[in-house]
Amino acid sequence: MTDRTLVAGVDSSTQSCKVVIVDLATGDVVRTGRASHPEGTEVDPDAWWVALQSAIRDAGGLDDVAAVSIGGQQHGMVALDSEGRVIRPALLWNDTRSADAAADLVREVGAAEYARRTGVVPVASFTATKLRWLRDAEPENAARVAAVALPHDWLTWRLRGFGPDDPQLDELVTDRSDASGTAYHGPDGYDRDLLVRALGHDAVLPRVLGPAESVRAGELVVGAGSGDNAGAALGLDAAPGDVVVSLGTSGTVFAVTDRPTADATGTVAGFADATGRYLPLIATLNAARVLDAVAALLAVSHDELGALALEAEPGAGGVVLVPWFEGERTPNLPDARASVSGLTLATTTRPHLARAAIEGMLCSLALGLEAIRAQGVDARRIRLIGGAARNPAVSRIAAQVFDLPVTVPEPAEYVALGAARQAGWALTGERPAWQVPVEASPAVDTRPEILAAYRAAADAAAREA
Repeated sequence: MTDRTLVAGVDSSTQSCKVVIVDLATGDVVRTGRASHPEGTEVDPDAWWVALQSAIRDAGGLDDVAAVSIGGQQHGMVALDSEGRVIRPALLWNDTRSADAAADLVREVGAAEYARRTGVVPVASFTATKLRWLRDAEPENAARVAAVALPHDWLTWRLRGFGPDDPQLDELVTDRSDASGTAYHGPDGYDRDLLVRALGHDAVLPRVLGPAESVRAGELVVGAGSGDNAGAALGLDAAPGDVVVSLGTSGTVFAVTDRPTADATGTVAGFADATGRYLPLIATLNAARVLDAVAALLAVSHDELGALALEAEPGAGGVVLVPWFEGERTPNLPDARASVSGLTLATTTRPHLARAAIEGMLCSLALGLEAIRAQGVDARRIRLIGGAARNPAVSRIAAQVFDLPVTVPEPAEYVALGAARQAGWALTGERPAWQVPVEASPAVDTRPEILAAYRAAADAAAREA
């Protein structure tokens, strides 16, 4: 058997930890591992460390691996004391208790100023707002904070042997993609004034590594890591002109561009990517779980829901579902609720409701793409990913909702693959050129009336909210 070089990529997401071991020369996945994370919006980071070790064991270990990199959920607040101990459970991106803190920061600094300095306007997701919440709600804990890390930063630090037994806080490292989601980092680096405004005092922040920079864990090369969306973009080998639409529990739309964006409305977050470019992004709270809810209501599987949807005509006969079941982030309406409009006796059918659910989920993301384009971002092709993207009805309807060509890559752990690609880049100094196989490419069939009807219904629902 010929020798081959193996690299590893990790996706430490909200729900689980995935590890892929990849042949550097071909991009083929050699083996994988997985472990679950606890539920909730507040998690002890030690649970992530236990899951990472378990997933590595499940993947056969790292003894024959030359390099590794960790991608992770963005924004989570890991607060460390001077001895490297976690002060309190981490607040995750989807913990909304810091909404008032976000509003306070925006009032104090100004939305336009935040956008200019950091590329984002604070909302409850971002790390700075969680630090302000800590300062206000738990001042004794806030006073103990000596360093602030994000989930992937902290896991990289632990993997390299640091922690309470060796608390070298200056060994914390991160990358620009994850740092860009804190609301105290911008194109020029960390903004210490905004950190102090949030936390109440200065603290150690992870050193920001470049896309191909590395540190070590013994003989193992360790890449910079990334936020999850940047990891997915790297895994897909996305380039300027590419737009990624991800249909997970929540939905995201992000595009690769060569220049930073600064949206003072806060609709578009001006994140960085993992390659030296930028990744303007919008996020919705309601994506695949819209289909979960309607499939459960109709007592069908997801495949059956898709088949029902294709029985109805495009536009669902005027039936529009605005899918704000759990409030919404884009638009920022945390107290909004879902609504169905346009029903007649003829359209109060299972197929029309199924179609309206899929169209509503996709239209909410299409409006997000409009917001990204309004920032001057070039968009030429859509990559549709996530579990729901594999449903033939979803991809066909996406080709009618969006006005760009849609491709569906083969299902894969793209965040972990992006991390593995980054690990190979750190190891060799050259970004691996792995192919991304395509599963479906539905013909462009844009029906602008679908998005127009949704826009009218969403505007009315927003006014009520």
